[in-house]
Amino acid sequence: MSLKLEPGTRDAVTHPSSGECVIDADGSIGEPYARGKADRVPPCGITYLRSSGDRAFDLRATITWQIAWTGTGGAGGALPDGTFGKARAVTVQEIQSVNR
Repeated sequence: MSLKLEPGTRDAVTHPSSGECVIDADGSIGEPYARGKADRVPPCGITYLRSSGDRAFDLRATITWQIAWTGTGGAGGALPDGTFGKARAVTVQEIQSVNR
């Protein structure tokens, strides 16, 4: 199973760079936020390099899973991968400050 992230703009960096995030055996993706990790690269995510201005970026997330079946008589096989995706408009804001 995997999760693919598409940020909706070329002015973004996906983590990992392929945009394909691994789903752990327990079904979790990435890791919870914790203090002191703000400067670390996330295991799964997007860093937007500019604001979206007066519009939004179309972030798309797609999850794909492999499907197999086994019958009571022992017959079985693989089925085509299952894929589900959804796009969401994401507004990215920017804050600027002057340090003296």
